[in-house]
Amino acid sequence: MASAGEHTVPLLDRPPPEAAEAYTTDGSLDFDGNPALKNRTGGWRACRAVLGNLFLVPIEISTVIWFRPHLVRAGADFCYCLAFHGISYNLVTYLTAVLGQSNVVAARSVSSWKGTCYLTPLAGAVVADSYWGRYRTMVVSCSVGVAGMLMAALSAYLPLLVKNGSSFTGLTSSNIVSAQEFILFLGLYMVAFGLGGLRPCLMSFGADQFDDGDPSERVTKGSFFNWYVFNMYCASLVSSTGIVWVQDHYGWALGLTIPAAVLAVGLSCLVVGSRACRFHRPCGSALSRVCQAVVAAVRNFGVEPPSDSSLLYDPREEDLAVQRIKHTPDLRFFDKAAVVVPSGKEVETAAASTPHSPWRLCIVTQVEETKILVRMLPLWATVVFFYAVLAQVSSTFVEQGMAMDAAVGSVRVPPASMSTFEVFAIITLVPLYDRAFVPAARRLTGREKGISGLQRIGAGLAMPVLAMAAAALLETARLRGAKASPLAPNSTSVLWQAPQYVLMGMGQVLTTIGQLDFFYSQAPTAMKTVCTALGFLAIAVGDYLSSFLLTVVEWATSTGGTPGWIPDDLNEGHLDRFFWMMAVLGCVNLMAFVSCIARR
Repeated sequence: MASAGEHTVPLLDRPPPEAAEAYTTDGSLDFDGNPALKNRTGGWRACRAVLGNLFLVPIEISTVIWFRPHLVRAGADFCYCLAFHGISYNLVTYLTAVLGQSNVVAARSVSSWKGTCYLTPLAGAVVADSYWGRYRTMVVSCSVGVAGMLMAALSAYLPLLVKNGSSFTGLTSSNIVSAQEFILFLGLYMVAFGLGGLRPCLMSFGADQFDDGDPSERVTKGSFFNWYVFNMYCASLVSSTGIVWVQDHYGWALGLTIPAAVLAVGLSCLVVGSRACRFHRPCGSALSRVCQAVVAAVRNFGVEPPSDSSLLYDPREEDLAVQRIKHTPDLRFFDKAAVVVPSGKEVETAAASTPHSPWRLCIVTQVEETKILVRMLPLWATVVFFYAVLAQVSSTFVEQGMAMDAAVGSVRVPPASMSTFEVFAIITLVPLYDRAFVPAARRLTGREKGISGLQRIGAGLAMPVLAMAAAALLETARLRGAKASPLAPNSTSVLWQAPQYVLMGMGQVLTTIGQLDFFYSQAPTAMKTVCTALGFLAIAVGDYLSSFLLTVVEWATSTGGTPGWIPDDLNEGHLDRFFWMMAVLGCVNLMAFVSCIARR
């Protein structure tokens, strides 16, 4: 399928000056490769296909009529989030209760898989920026994700097929679990690679629907990231209640088939809604350009950059595919990549038009792209720990809930469904933040977004500390109750977990949305997808960090035959100590963040 973003616009097809106001100013195209008309493409009309129409109705309730045909389309983002969370929220239960993995192994497996799901977007961003464009990358990746989810569902059908006498070579009741594990993880990692192309492109593609050159659209874009996450957690709410309920009460075969079907619907929505969208041409890989700048700077290690930045290599006659960036005086080491150095017979000057290797000499714009990325890294590193704590929501928090009384009246609440409190906190706070807090703060501070992105991120980084302290206090009380009543060790109500989930929800509203908005807004046009992927990479590294910390804790605390902090029977362990350790690390991380922003 051809991507509109790959079309070129012939000179004769460009709009005349008198009609320019009818077209976007950011160079975006329509599906057919022509300059995009403002009144027919982009804006919220396109984001309904990307985000999900049902949950954008409150944004434009005064102008939207329910029976408009385009409102019956479910959003690709809503479907993808519902499908992903429909598997991830309760996966630890499937691994322990069905496949027989231990608590630590299951928590580590979930963290590693989720980490991969957030690591692959970096590769997806490179493919989208360099080759396919965002739209084609999304369609292909979503197709791979659907196939992976069908594989995961097949793992749950295997016992039913064996029970009904279906013949699989070498497949018996004795080795069925091994076959299930193989097929499940094959499917899960296909999903990870599928989402790798979908995740960074969906958000960047949605933000692309707003023209930065139009003042009204630029202001509206400021709300996009809030509603993006709002929509995502509305889907998460359905997953943590409806799909988890199906998995616990009607079986995993049906419970894993539903996410696959939902993602297939999302793929259809993406294709059907494409005519209303705006597209951008691929500008080449920003990561490749950054690598070239780093290599060139290292090669010119012994060269001193000139004090006059106009002497750096920046030929004005060169037609760049990316937006030019002005030189900045800091991080002078990378300026070495743009220093003109005579090399053998070839003497390159700033005015020379002879070919040169970008791995030896880079233009100033490449150098500045590298500087932008390097400036983000310290802040990015401090956000990583937030996601290491967030990984506990679908691992140790669920395991803690499995050791508690899940009965609420006559209803048994699945421990994984406690994440509903986190989701409710998010979908309640996002509208309040966007519609109440931001306008009030804007009047006080004069900032377009009320407060700075760094202030928002910093406030969010305090939430994991409080959440871990709440979880530790609850676990201490639960262990005390279990020892006091050995005949009813799981007598503590699972509802006491609600505060720790709510605190993590508050952290998501502040840090997750804040860092996605910050990375996107700080990036030049050619690096939007890569910097969006950088935000997802923080989630990946956080999940891997969680897996690493769990492994270290298991190794350090279970020596000499002791059960350790996180044994299979939590009543014999000290999960509270693990939570306290995470709270202390969260305090150290918050201090590191404050130190980073103080130097900016």
